[in-house]
Parts: sequence; C-alpha cells; structure tokens
Amino acid sequence: MRTLTAFVAIAAAALAGCGNGEKPADPVRPVITVVVTPGATATRDVYSGEVRSRIETDLAFRVGGKIAARLVDAGARVKAGQPLARLDPEDARLAADAARAQIASSEADLALARAELERARDLLARQFISRSGFDAKEAAFKAAAARAEQARAQAAVSVNQQGYTTLVADADGLVLTVSAEPGQVVAAGQPILRLARDGPMEVVISVPEGQVSRLRAGQPVALSLWAQPEAVFPGQVREVAGGADPVTRTFAVRVAAPRHPEGMRVGMTANVALAPATDERVMVVPLTALTKDGAEAAVWVVDPKTSRANKRRVKVGQYREDGATILSGLAAGEIVVAVGVHKLRPDQPVRLSGTPPPATSPASR
Repeated sequence: MRTLTAFVAIAAAALAGCGNGEKPADPVRPVITVVVTPGATATRDVYSGEVRSRIETDLAFRVGGKIAARLVDAGARVKAGQPLARLDPEDARLAADAARAQIASSEADLALARAELERARDLLARQFISRSGFDAKEAAFKAAAARAEQARAQAAVSVNQQGYTTLVADADGLVLTVSAEPGQVVAAGQPILRLARDGPMEVVISVPEGQVSRLRAGQPVALSLWAQPEAVFPGQVREVAGGADPVTRTFAVRVAAPRHPEGMRVGMTANVALAPATDERVMVVPLTALTKDGAEAAVWVVDPKTSRANKRRVKVGQYREDGATILSGLAAGEIVVAVGVHKLRPDQPVRLSGTPPPATSPASR
C-alpha cells in the first residue's frame, strides 16, 4: 500500500514539473466582425400586394324581392346605365297601381271640398250661414288638399320603387364578384355584385406593425408587376389604415399608381419597394451579434489594441430585417463580433476573419 501511494505521488510531481505550474493559454478564436456605424441604412423592403381599383362598390337593389334575372357574370365589363339584374316586378307594379288609385280618390275628395267651400263662401256673403260654418268648410278643403298632396307623393315613391326593380351600373367598370343568383329572395341593400370602377388604380399591401411607422401619405415608392418584373414604375402612398386588421394584425396601405403600364389589370400581383430608411442617430448590428448577459441584451466588443473580446450590455430598440437597432451601449467605430459569439469567453483573444454576411434578404410579403 505504501509502495502504491509513493508511485502516485511521484507521477503527480512529474506531471507538475512538465507544465511548470502555468495555466494553458486561451486559444485564439477566429470571428467575423462589423464596425459600428451611425446612420446605418436599412435594407430595401419589398411587399407583395394586389392591384385594385380606387373605387370598388357593392351594388344592391333599393327594394327587396325575388331576383328574376341576372344579366352579367363576374369579369364582365359594363357601361354606366347598363342593366345588371332584375327583380320580379309584380309587387312593385301593384303598389304603383294602388298609389295611382289613391291619387284619383284624393283628387275627387279635393274637388268636392273645393265646391262646398265656394258654396259656403257665397252663402256667407248673403249671411245664410254662420262664420263658424264657413270655417268648417274651409278646414275640410285644406285637409282634402293635404291628402291629395300626400297621395301624389306616395305615388311618386311607388313609381320610383317600380324602377328600382332593375339594378343598373352607376359607372363604367368591371364586375369583380357576383353574390346572388336568379330565384333568390333578397332584402333591400343586400349586395348583389361588386363593381370596380374604371379610373385610377392602386396596389394594396399589408404592412406589419413594426414597419408601418416608415410609411406616410405622399411617400414615393417603386412598383412592379409580377407578370412584368422588368417594368418598374413610380407609385405614391395614398392611404395608411388607421388601425390593424383584427385577424392578421397588419395595416392595409393603399399605393396609387398614376402612371401604370397598359397591361396592368385589377387582381394582378404587384410588388411595392420602399426606399431604404436612414436615421443618423441609429446604429444597427446584425441579429447574430446579439447574445444575453443575464436578462439584458449584450454584444461582444473587440479591443483593436489587444485583439481581445469582452461582453458589453446594450439597449435594443427594434428588431428589423437588416438587424437590431442599438439605442445605447455602443459608440461609432467600435468593432462588434457578428458571427461566433457563442464560442467566446471574457477577455477572449480573437482573430478577425473576413466581413459579416448580409443580415437578411429583403422581406417579401
């Protein structure tokens, strides 16, 4: 037992002698770095959208009834005043006939009241009736005149409603969708078809809430059609939705296309490219440069004199397509490790290698 103990002690002493008691040096890690620059430029965002007409209208009958005929299909081009659908006109015709009969009755009552008033006026002049009797005849005449006027107005409404049994196009345009068929009973105001009016065209895109602040009415953008990607034409943001869609949580943005190609049609797919945004106060680092220091975000900063990397806490503003914006913790000109942060230790010697890869490709939505 004593012999084994002595052997172990001798072996330990020999190993200690070989290392001279010194700690092995940290290996030099190759890393890819980026120099922090203020006013970093974002990537050019590209959003996919749909070509739409500026004015799209749901057309409906102004009276209810049973659809007798639908005269156009989806995709049809129509002219202003062209009939699109018809209701069964029988009920409206009967209502108009009843209104005209009511006019005849009220006119007869008015004629009788007028004659009685004239006779009462003559009798009053010869003092054969009292003043109160004459006043009664005069009141009856005024009431008959009011009933006749009411009947005429009601008849005009009935005649108009008879005309409302035919749905006509209120402008030149393209029928986008049809939502009713012959034989269907519809209520007044129920959409029958959707009409895209001829005129200005737009591209509608959906923008996430993190990017909607970059858009404003009047902002110029570049447009292109999926069917004609080589043809780029100018556009302008016309409208940014005031609230997010409750399902997708994105904001609808309408981009006007005043000088679009001849081949542009409603329903086509179009791309909207935003100009790169530059903010002289913002510094952007690649997303791969970020790590954690406890609960705080951090990056590895390289000292150019010693070529050693140390972790530093930073405050992140936004996570964007081109990286993360840094609000505090970094200064312009400092060197940040962009790739390889998961292999570093405090005061780690590093060797700079190459340049960082692009953060991401432009988003296509």
